[in-house]
Amino acid sequence: MTEQALQLKMPGGNADAVLFLPGSSGPLPGIVHIPDIGSIRESQRAMARRLAAEGYVVLMPNPFYRTSRPPVFPFERKPGDAKTMERMKELIAPLTPEAQEQDIAAYVDYLASQTSVLPNKIGVVGFCFGGGCALRTAAVRPEKVRAAASFHGGGLYEENDPASPHLVLPKVKARLYFGHADKDQLMPADAITHFEQALNSWGGKYESETYRGAFHGWTVPDSASYNKPEAERAYGKMTELFKAALS
Repeated sequence: MTEQALQLKMPGGNADAVLFLPGSSGPLPGIVHIPDIGSIRESQRAMARRLAAEGYVVLMPNPFYRTSRPPVFPFERKPGDAKTMERMKELIAPLTPEAQEQDIAAYVDYLASQTSVLPNKIGVVGFCFGGGCALRTAAVRPEKVRAAASFHGGGLYEENDPASPHLVLPKVKARLYFGHADKDQLMPADAITHFEQALNSWGGKYESETYRGAFHGWTVPDSASYNKPEAERAYGKMTELFKAALS
């Protein structure tokens, strides 16, 4: 396994990123790993490293480069803490839908340009805020992105919001997977119902399921809500998706 630290030239500046190469003979399918609000750190590196070991070249960028280089939280992140919430707002504020689309197009294009990567076999997985980014990625580069997965993605369906991620579905050609938590205030049951109705109307290949007893962030090892058995089930669903769509 090789890990390359990168500085990607982006529309809004330079973004830190890590490229994980499994050492297998290539070229191989590529996957963009969009981390949660904590961005690049050891827990996310471990998750990307594990995925790369399945036989993928994995690119993990810092989506919040417009605000900060990693570590994006210079203090201990505590759910519900006022200081933490304020910092989250600072990180997300510059990421309008237009900015997200510019960035994710650059991530995919960089990954697809690597000689180690099959340019038309790209997948993407996003966690938390990254879940909506993953869906947008499939819409922005439909000719390259064949699979997209989201885990505890927040705000995937926002009623009467022209920036709601679900509105990009008509542009998507990829196979999709969404893993929701049934105790997630960022994606409550009513929003999940409406989102799944939108998926059904879209008509493409997808799976959307709710993990019972799970809280927001349950797949991430350094999260206070980490649930190892359900995280392992989610990992299995993700790798099943990528194997089916990118083989």
